[in-house]
Amino acid sequence: MRMMNTVVFPGSFDPPTYGHLSIIERASRMFDSVDIVVAVNPEKKYLFSAEERVEMLKKLVDSYKNVSIHTCSTLIVEYAKKTGARVLIRGIRNTNDFAYEFDLCVMNKNLNPDVDTVFIPTEQRYAIVRSSSIKELASFGGDISGMVPPIVEDAMLRRLKEQKEQSDKK
Repeated sequence: MRMMNTVVFPGSFDPPTYGHLSIIERASRMFDSVDIVVAVNPEKKYLFSAEERVEMLKKLVDSYKNVSIHTCSTLIVEYAKKTGARVLIRGIRNTNDFAYEFDLCVMNKNLNPDVDTVFIPTEQRYAIVRSSSIKELASFGGDISGMVPPIVEDAMLRRLKEQKEQSDKK
């Protein structure tokens, strides 16, 4: 009997980008099941709530029958242990990402020796796509259409407009 191979793809997904979707699409071909896990960290300031990020991701990955969306407010290795997943995937854009993710990989392995990490290099066209840069670019009215899907772009522009209007009222 073949073991079901479930992989966990954790991240803040604030906002979901074409880079994230590329990793999800590729992982869905490599693994039986992909759990996208939206991080919930009360110490971090997000543009979108966890619920909004989950809803966007659900719409964006609807066509992948082996992909599901979850939230997690604990260590990702605790989530993996709870669900029985033994593999984490991480997207890597450059050597800086690799250094950071390698350190996390070692720490996670120390916390849960049963969990391995697989690095998936990004497609070259998404090498500069970073959520923080996208938010900054959008806040200055820059074109983000090549970095995020239309539903994400619309949601970002609406949210940034709301934030500006609230700021102007103060």
